[in-house]
Amino acid sequence: MVNDAAIKKAQEYFGELLKRQLERVERIKASKGSTDFSKLDRIIIGVCGGDGIGPYICNSARIVMESLLADRIKSGNIEVRTIDGLTIERRAEVMKAIPDDTLEELKKCHLILKGPTTTPKKGEAWPNIESANVAMRKELDLFANVRPVSVPELGINWTFFRENTEGSYALGSDGIDVTDDLAMDFCVATTQGTERIIRAGFEHAKKTGLNYVSIITKANVVKTTDGKFLTIAEKVAEDYPEVKWDDWFIDIMTAKLIDPYRRSDFKVMVLPNLYGDILTDEAAQIQGGVGTAGSANLGMKYSMFEAIHGSAPRMVDEGRAQYADPSSMIKAVALMLNHMDEAEKGKKLEMALDICCQFEKKKVMTGRSGGATGDEFAQYVMDTVARPDIGAVWQRYIDAAVAANKK
Repeated sequence: MVNDAAIKKAQEYFGELLKRQLERVERIKASKGSTDFSKLDRIIIGVCGGDGIGPYICNSARIVMESLLADRIKSGNIEVRTIDGLTIERRAEVMKAIPDDTLEELKKCHLILKGPTTTPKKGEAWPNIESANVAMRKELDLFANVRPVSVPELGINWTFFRENTEGSYALGSDGIDVTDDLAMDFCVATTQGTERIIRAGFEHAKKTGLNYVSIITKANVVKTTDGKFLTIAEKVAEDYPEVKWDDWFIDIMTAKLIDPYRRSDFKVMVLPNLYGDILTDEAAQIQGGVGTAGSANLGMKYSMFEAIHGSAPRMVDEGRAQYADPSSMIKAVALMLNHMDEAEKGKKLEMALDICCQFEKKKVMTGRSGGATGDEFAQYVMDTVARPDIGAVWQRYIDAAVAANKK
């Protein structure tokens, strides 16, 4: 028997969701221009530790960041602020993904360095509040999640442009139990949101000279939203005749990333939210694990930089948080430096991470007392950045790794 009352209630609920998304479309249309850091008298960087191991690894990364930007901080050109309030305890207390006062402080910053935050699963003791990451991306309109992955000895140089504000995550906490027997979630794709992420990927491919973009969907099955993503990609590609492009389905692309005969061909990949979340974790594992990868969340006005892994509360419970690996957060600092026109410092920091994590390994992170603490590792990275011959040292290690891989 069809439950007409349940259908009517679900229709009303869905109508409210539609209204909110249409209002968001208008906000996207109204947004103009992006932040030009070279024209700012003062750049405000907010450091938001999160919870679990977040405050520990975020502090280690902050040590590196403040060391590299010391002159600009001293001159007053850069101000670093500590922003509290993203702990799971505080978020559960106010029943919001981001407390209002914390969000207000975040909006006063140009750049945000953010530690991992706990996202409760349904059935856990914590209330089922939305992911702080998802909420921040929505509230600050951080539409582009950019994740580079590099393994030179395997010929891998990938940059992922994951759409951050739409797809299956846009309404991830707004699904509905229509009846006890039927539950539904929703997937969102807008013309404006889709075009801007695809255009960002093509712009990056053109600017860097990589000149190859792969669009990744499941448009053969998810025909409306993924189909829209692919159709818009075809139109955007017409504006970039110098950039080669193709499209792949998400299932086969997960296989191609581990195909030694094909994976080095790919350069820039653009994809909807859920697929991007999955594929970038796979890519990070190929690079050396999720602890090695940082993430940039870019918008027109604000940008946020973070690790891609979780908050590891077990390490805190076991008294091991100070031994958590800060590599991913330090990588996020490198991405921030690149974004704020400090590319030379960003490149040196990336080189130092390669030398420290992959080659010399004078300080090893084990997650336990037998290894280095996060702050000790941060100091090791800073000492490596300061080496006058860092570029030559890095190149020697890379050349040796490439040669060894060919044997």
